[in-house]
Amino acid sequence: TIIPDGTHLVYFSLDELFPNIADLGFSHKFCTDGKFRDDLRNSMREDIFDSTPAYENLPAKARKILLLPDSSLQGSWTCRDETLRMKKLTEVLKHHLGEQSPTGDEFMEAIGSLCGSEPSYHWIDIVGVMNRRIPHSWHQDTGRSRGGDTKTVLLGFPKEDNYSGVGVFSHAVKLKYEKSSKEHALDDPVVYSGLKIDDEYIVRPQFEQGKEIVMFRDVDVIHSSPDVAYRSSVMRFM
Repeated sequence: TIIPDGTHLVYFSLDELFPNIADLGFSHKFCTDGKFRDDLRNSMREDIFDSTPAYENLPAKARKILLLPDSSLQGSWTCRDETLRMKKLTEVLKHHLGEQSPTGDEFMEAIGSLCGSEPSYHWIDIVGVMNRRIPHSWHQDTGRSRGGDTKTVLLGFPKEDNYSGVGVFSHAVKLKYEKSSKEHALDDPVVYSGLKIDDEYIVRPQFEQGKEIVMFRDVDVIHSSPDVAYRSSVMRFM
């Protein structure tokens, strides 16, 4: 199947997540207030850690290490229980955005809904290699779009306020035809070892206010960590 132009990588803003809440100012606050970004990120990490069964029996020292901001962390983004899951995140949103802000659960589900049908519900906060250039490592996360509209969604956390530039989101190469790997194990990435791509074909998505989120189907692109990362982290929802 030929992939239509303009659909490989789609930007989305935090403001668009909650269009019915007037004057929320989510995108502006996120892009101009480092304290808000740090509080948001840390509370998301803590809430997910504290509600993930695989972590519940770890000692306090391990919790402290795993929650250090320079370490990656993974879990699930889904918040479908009747009881509030993302308690710390809810308080952070209320503190910074006001009483009209969504709950932490509503925030997670709103981003997760961008994944489309049949998501895996997997979430990871990726830090990666900083402060030096690394070679691209081209891959697909699963080589699938299970519902046909199933997407990978990236929420970027820039390193500085008012940032407009590259290094926050993954780099990508747009494919002309869908590349599906249904015979490949679902939980393993499809790695293209040693693949060299001419620079003219590499898309380096730009982070800026109004473009805090990038979405793509995993069958439409191959992608890699930035050759030079400049971010606090990027969160991946699948």
